[in-house]
Amino acid sequence: MSNENDLLLAAAACVVLADLLNDLKADDSISLNGELRCDGSFKNFARMSSADFEILINQVGHKISKKDTRFRDAIPIQERLAIILRFLATGDSYHSLMYLFKVSKQIISKIVPEVCVSLIDSIRETVQTPTSEDQWKTIADEYHHIWNFPHCVGAMDGKHISLQAPIGSGSEFFNYKGFFSIVLFAIVDARYRFIYVNVGCQGRISDGGVFASTVIPKMIQDGTLQLPKEDFFPGKNDHKMPYVFVADDAFPLQQHIMKPYPGVQLKGTKKRIFNYRLSRSRRVVENAFGIISSVFRCLRKPLLLEPEKASKIVLACIYLHNFLRNSTTSKRSYTPPGTFDSEDKDTGEVLPGHWRLNNTNKSETSFLPLSKIARKPTSDAQTIRNEFSDYFTSNEGKLSWQEDY
Repeated sequence: MSNENDLLLAAAACVVLADLLNDLKADDSISLNGELRCDGSFKNFARMSSADFEILINQVGHKISKKDTRFRDAIPIQERLAIILRFLATGDSYHSLMYLFKVSKQIISKIVPEVCVSLIDSIRETVQTPTSEDQWKTIADEYHHIWNFPHCVGAMDGKHISLQAPIGSGSEFFNYKGFFSIVLFAIVDARYRFIYVNVGCQGRISDGGVFASTVIPKMIQDGTLQLPKEDFFPGKNDHKMPYVFVADDAFPLQQHIMKPYPGVQLKGTKKRIFNYRLSRSRRVVENAFGIISSVFRCLRKPLLLEPEKASKIVLACIYLHNFLRNSTTSKRSYTPPGTFDSEDKDTGEVLPGHWRLNNTNKSETSFLPLSKIARKPTSDAQTIRNEFSDYFTSNEGKLSWQEDY
């Protein structure tokens, strides 16, 4: 009987201990939630307002909720969402998140990809590629009025996202920089919002191949992208010009893609002025990439995930960026005045945005540019670039300060 009593006492002690641990965990969670009641603290914690957090809860909650079992209580929806937001905001290891949320690493390793997929699906409409000529023209009008580049329908760029060597992948994800990566290709509108994203291309593919692997080139060629028809430049009626994307030397010069003239151009020349004007408008995508790597610091470190899961992490950052840029309660705290590069209104001098100050240490980022590759452009593309150059130095298209740069 003594042995039986000892066993009963031991079992009872285990139950009491388990209840005590659960109470302690509940107390910690209450303490954590209490600290985050202050909206300023919450914004630092999750990179958004508590109001936007509630919006996400309403949109994604039914997709990520779990039922209690006989053995354990399910992790609440709020906590599951907070875990992924904290991971994106800091890039903290699952081990660190385990101590913060009192949830095991194994469970966190399941929560991160699962909630990521649900989050992307719930706010997918925040990244929308125009589907009509009028929608593209709206973007072009903003590029013209904000950045003084007419007929521009977007700025495109790409980045290598560093990740651990995928098991059994050989050299598929090994890039020109000498590390394993997936590639992010994106197009951004005049207000720093992503309008097209492609993530997951293997790092070994040439940077020209990254663009070719997306649907954009084919849609441009067969007309299904619905770009506006050729039209006159503002103030001109001599001949019609195509609508274009602006890019850097990692992309080909084509009828609908403008890139800088190669080499060093003399100050005051048409080619130098064209490069300056293109650089002003292309700076939008550079700033958009800069802010997401500054705010979502998981992108500053190699992602210790297989490529498919890493791609979802990157997409979640992109969708959240647009969600917060469109938000009335988080936009100002997410991108306060001075975040992006700006210009002196009188001289045109570029004033670096705050995000650059946060990204000064190159060794702390895994967000690296595509390589610049020389290509022989078509004569039609060269002619179009020259006509843009002519317009930028005409009375109708010039800026008073452009020859200073």
